[in-house]
This record gives sequence, C-alpha cells and structure tokens, in this order.
Amino acid sequence: MTKPLIAFQGALGAYSHEACKAARPDHDPLPCRTFEECIDAVLDGTADLAMLPVENSTYGRVADIHSLLPKSGLNIIDEAFVRVRISLMAKPGVKLDDVKSVRAHLVLLPQARSYLKDHGIRAVAAADSAGAAEELAASDHLDQGVLASELAADTYGLNVLARDIEDHGHNTTRFLVMSRDPDYTRRGPNGGEAPQDGTMITTFVFEVRNIPAALYKAMGGFATNGINMTKLESYMVGGSFTATQFYADIEGHPEDANVKLAMDELRYFTQMIEVLGVYPADPQRHGLTGQG
Repeated sequence: MTKPLIAFQGALGAYSHEACKAARPDHDPLPCRTFEECIDAVLDGTADLAMLPVENSTYGRVADIHSLLPKSGLNIIDEAFVRVRISLMAKPGVKLDDVKSVRAHLVLLPQARSYLKDHGIRAVAAADSAGAAEELAASDHLDQGVLASELAADTYGLNVLARDIEDHGHNTTRFLVMSRDPDYTRRGPNGGEAPQDGTMITTFVFEVRNIPAALYKAMGGFATNGINMTKLESYMVGGSFTATQFYADIEGHPEDANVKLAMDELRYFTQMIEVLGVYPADPQRHGLTGQG
C-alpha cells in the first residue's frame, strides 16, 4: 500500500527530513529544491503535507518563510521541534585525523566552530548539508568530511566520526506541518489524542488600520482577556516601508470565549486578519530555550 507523502526542502537526510520522520512516521518523505516547490507539491496533490522550518532558537526566523505562509494557500495543522545535533561524517575507512576540511550549510558551520578550531579542521560552505553528504559519498575524497545529521550519514553510507559537536546544546528548529485543509479539532500533537490540559495554538497574520497607536490598541484585547501571545513579528509587504504585516501566535482556540473577544477587538483596529492555522502545542515548546 502506498504511503502518503510529506514534502520538505532539501536532500534526504536534512534536518527537515528528520522532522518529517519524527512528526509523520507514517508518511514517505518527498525532497524538494525550494520552499515554493514544497508548497506547490501539496497544492497540486503530489504530496499530502509539507514540513516547513519557521525559526531556530539560535538564529531566529527562517528567511522569507513568514511572507510565504500567508500566500501559500495552505493551513498549519501541527508544529514539530527538532534538536539540531551535528555529526561529523566521512567516507568509510577515513579517520578523524585524516579530515582536513568539512562542508556544511553556511548556517551550520558556525554552530560547530569550537570543535573545528580545536581539531584544526577548515570549514567550507555548501548549499545544503545533506546534499554535501550525498556528494561526498559519491566522491573519492578521503581528507574531507561533512557536518550534517546522523540521518544523512545513514542515508548515504558515511561513517560518523564525532557526534553532538555543536557549541550550544539547546539549538532547536521549529517546523510547521502544512495541509491543504484546515483542522481545528482539539487533539494532541502529531495526530495523537488531546490531553486534558492540551494547549491549542492559533497562528494568524494581520494589518493594522492607519490610525494612531493602532497596534497598541489592537493588542490590548489579548492582555485584558488573559491570552498569552507567544510570538509577534512584523515584516514589510510589497517592498514598501509603510505596508507592514504582523505575524502572531497565541495560546488558545478561536472557539474559546476569551479568544473570540480578543479577536473581535483586534478586527476593530485592523484592515485584514487571516488565520493560518489552529493546532496543538508541541510539549517541547515550553521547555526550549529561545522558543516562545
């Protein structure tokens, strides 16, 4: 029986692939070159779901993703957190002392700076860490290594020479599971049963009206109704310095009485509100440094 597909950006073995395996083990992964390809794969029915990274506890939000989400035509139905565990890998038979340089994504290299410096290994930027692992496996280079997930080593038949070499033990990436159809049911993370004290997250974007202190007034309803806003970010739209859109996460479900009151008040001060998804909070979100 054919399994449903979940699309992700990158090569097999990427951290996004790891997120897919953790959150949707009953789906087969579908690697895509870009975030746009992931979205299109779901829209045209090639894939059932998409796994998109939105923020990292060390490096902040993923570039362009917040502007892509409102235009994607997809809905957030889950979130997933992946600890970025960096492994140094090389071809079979290569020893750590043989490795003179390593390749990895430009964002990943600084996360293992101390280890590389201590071992005198030169860092070389690559477009994609898992892709670099695939390229190394197909090459004859015996003095090169790659920094990537252990899943990448397993995928391409490389040997792991060192594990967990990242400088910061808390480094974590948050992902969103996207679907064509919304799912507002109260349930547990990753399709599980909802715990009695399960927290739901509502994600939405909005634009405030052009009146004095509009944002301050719009946010007042969340404070007075006791709603925890875990994220509020602004970004420009349409290349204009004056057209600003806001991206927000709150704890609560749109059907909750206090959320309804807060959203009604928000609508009074805004010219646009779009709910991007309602989904259960991952249990990891409150235990991670740098996450809301």
